[in-house]
Amino acid sequence: MKGTGFGIVVLAAALGASASAGSAGAASLTVKSTDFRNGRAIPAVYAFCAPADQGHISGGQNKNPEISWSKGPKGTKSYALIVIDPDVPKDLSDINKEGKIIHASAKRTNFYHWVLVDIPADTTEIAEGADSSGAVAHGKPAGAAADGVRGINDYTGFFASDDKMKGNYGGYDGPCPPWNDQRPHHYHFAVVALDVPSLNLKGNFGGEEAERAMRGHMLAKGEIVGTYSLNPLVAAKLTK
Repeated sequence: MKGTGFGIVVLAAALGASASAGSAGAASLTVKSTDFRNGRAIPAVYAFCAPADQGHISGGQNKNPEISWSKGPKGTKSYALIVIDPDVPKDLSDINKEGKIIHASAKRTNFYHWVLVDIPADTTEIAEGADSSGAVAHGKPAGAAADGVRGINDYTGFFASDDKMKGNYGGYDGPCPPWNDQRPHHYHFAVVALDVPSLNLKGNFGGEEAERAMRGHMLAKGEIVGTYSLNPLVAAKLTK
């Protein structure tokens, strides 16, 4: 991972331009969640930060939502689950500052919230809370987990200079968009069926490394998108 992983393309777009070896294009997976509907707001229980009456935000419960998907095509040997928010301000200097507004038109970039690879081919669901059941200062470890192999998410880079929070943030950590941001944030939960049982990623790999390792191995893909905002005026307009 380089810094916070900013500046890369959204995974869904990258997959749309990619294909598995010997195929004309990747097929479709149907991705669902019992915890939020496609295009609708993600409940605060699944967020790293929750709204607060005083101080704008508080710590969230940070559970991972339940995610399920249709079985991959013949030849599927594993899955990868990647979550990206493409609406993070490119300039972070004004985030969460009184008297400052991050305009909806401000330049944006991408932020990985969940990197989980080597999910076994017979698995088509990650249960609620299976990868994260709370916010953990200094992060959770990357590496082997119950449902696959965790990479690190971009809170790793975001908190790198904060002694109270810095560490390697493995697996899922949910939304925490700036409370002074005028744009709603969109969270793309993408699942990819792969023709290899393992991407052979080691150590504290991030989303970029996972995307590179998947190239040439993708058989099918799908996603569900949720929205979230800590700006009360924006949150009030999100569809529940």
